Amino acid sequence: MFSVVLAIHNEALNLEKCLSPLKKMADEIIVVDGESTDDSVAVAKKLGAKVISTTNKANFHINKQMAMDAAKGELILQLDADEVCDDELINFIKTILSGEAKDQEGVSAWWIKRKNYFMGTFLKKGGQYPDPVIRLYRKGKARLPQKDVHEQMVVDGKLGWAEGHFLHYGNPTFNDYMRKFNTYTSFKASQLKEQGVKITFFNSILYLIIKPKMTFFTLFLRHKGFVDGIPGFVFALFSGLHHFVAYLKLWELYKLEESPSI
Repeated sequence: MFSVVLAIHNEALNLEKCLSPLKKMADEIIVVDGESTDDSVAVAKKLGAKVISTTNKANFHINKQMAMDAAKGELILQLDADEVCDDELINFIKTILSGEAKDQEGVSAWWIKRKNYFMGTFLKKGGQYPDPVIRLYRKGKARLPQKDVHEQMVVDGKLGWAEGHFLHYGNPTFNDYMRKFNTYTSFKASQLKEQGVKITFFNSILYLIIKPKMTFFTLFLRHKGFVDGIPGFVFALFSGLHHFVAYLKLWELYKLEESPSI
């Protein structure tokens, strides 16, 4: 039995493209919906998914794990609504299900490479390829720590590499990127506060100057983001600014704590 699982929030525009290639081969599709206000639930049900409703949590991996826990299949694929399996990956999964891939019998979970779409192109450099994620696993052999939004699964057993790719349309427009940038920097600010990071002269230099510069030059020069032209430059620049903005939001959290009436 093969299960496809995902957690969503307002993904009505992506679900058809994501699930259509998998609908015929999946024995079940589990969708955990976090308070979507669009037609996500109706679209998911139309595609044959079992929908579980819950709250929209800041750490979305909690909802992802909920979907994983509900799956009954011996082989499980966890993906995001903005990811699409290419033909090579689908064929690889079929060989696992049919038992044809004898060399994969001892593998508990698989890395899947991703092609990330950003500002009209799939990024080739800047640390954005092959961008592997652990998403295909045998039941009971993998789980999410649920501590961060960019964490990998913890796997019990041997890891392998799947053939093929996820085509990741996470940022089809710059506006989409900025919306997620705002969400992720707010989450990071909350994490920094929980970790006890204070607003100090040293931390201000670290988060406002050193970390942004280091991140930019690492992605743009060391990882050759310049190969991707303007999209590569923008991605490296805003990856660095992630630290800058998260730290400003941390400062704001402390100020609001001091003056809760504002």
